[in-house]
Amino acid sequence: MARAYVCGTLDSKATELGFIQACLEAAGVATCLVDLGTSGEAAPADVAAREVAAHHPKGEAAVFTGDRGSAVGAMAEAFARFVLTRDDIGGMIGAGGSGNTALVTPAMRALPVGVPKVMVSTVASGNVAPYVGPADILMLHAVADVQGLNAITRRVLGNAAHALAGMMLHPIPAPAAATKPAIGLTMFGVTTSCVQQVTRALEADYDCLVFHATGTGGQALEKLVASGLVGAMLDITTTEIADLLVGGVLPATEDRLEAVIQTGIPYVGSLGALDMVNFGAMETVPERFRDRRLYVHNPQVTLMRTTVEENARFGAWLAARLNRMEGPVRFLVPEGGVSAIDAPGQPFFDPDADAALFAALEADFRPAPNRRLARVAHNINDAAFAAACVAAFHEITRTS
Repeated sequence: MARAYVCGTLDSKATELGFIQACLEAAGVATCLVDLGTSGEAAPADVAAREVAAHHPKGEAAVFTGDRGSAVGAMAEAFARFVLTRDDIGGMIGAGGSGNTALVTPAMRALPVGVPKVMVSTVASGNVAPYVGPADILMLHAVADVQGLNAITRRVLGNAAHALAGMMLHPIPAPAAATKPAIGLTMFGVTTSCVQQVTRALEADYDCLVFHATGTGGQALEKLVASGLVGAMLDITTTEIADLLVGGVLPATEDRLEAVIQTGIPYVGSLGALDMVNFGAMETVPERFRDRRLYVHNPQVTLMRTTVEENARFGAWLAARLNRMEGPVRFLVPEGGVSAIDAPGQPFFDPDADAALFAALEADFRPAPNRRLARVAHNINDAAFAAACVAAFHEITRTS
């Protein structure tokens, strides 16, 4: 039977978590109370803290260290591993400040997309990206501190419990077997035309999921790939790699493409928007980049043209990952430019930088029966390039 896991430090939040548990059970949802306390003191719970801590790779001794900082990090790791051993998690909820948020959300991120997840947190009105990551976690601002039950906390915690109950009691029905298979596509504003053309060509047969290449977008797509919810990828826009290697604000993580490597799903990739690194408003561009070629995309977004040297790094970085892919792979090089503004007469047109990217990629790329690289004599947004992407996709999906 699926249960709502109510999780947190019972040595400090027993009253509040107990209230959430009572609200859930009153709504007709079975619960499991999990203690994540790191004090070492036992507390009444369905799952004791020591049971969770035992899932740490170094055992419970790594958790109960007496140092709060290291203990919280170790318990969070143990809990993320613990949830993967359970088959009755129908939803998860936690409540607290930054400590409880740091304890619970890694486990939430480890759960598949679609499993309801609610985190009531005092830090939910700020930057929640480190907690949410690519997962579908509902962050609810606590308003008042999660400390005791009062006129504010009762309403907020009660609303959170009822939100989770609603998601668990009224799930979206699973798609029928005949539903179109899902594929993932990556897009940026400057590659939109290409992705739209590809989507139109494939949407009759596939459920096309488009992800904005904002760092988190790429992570979200790869999480779906790892979860088995996306069966193929058209990675047109790999711009997040530029931000990772140069220092932009929308970076990939070092494990970009790892989900494709591990699953072996069909993969069509390209070099979309590797001509740019992203920053915020012009005044936020780091001083060391102020003399570079900058382009104001809008008042909140400033783009920086990547150099010959940087593009050589991108090509080598990509080739190293592509060479590890054992599934069917086609990687297409748009010789006419990698974005809408990397074309003759456009602000980021730079044939030398593009040539360095293409050359480094080709120099390190290892062709194989499953893995091929091809140049296409068009800009990435040209109809001919989009058609080449579709043809490559059909080629590898029909033979895989």
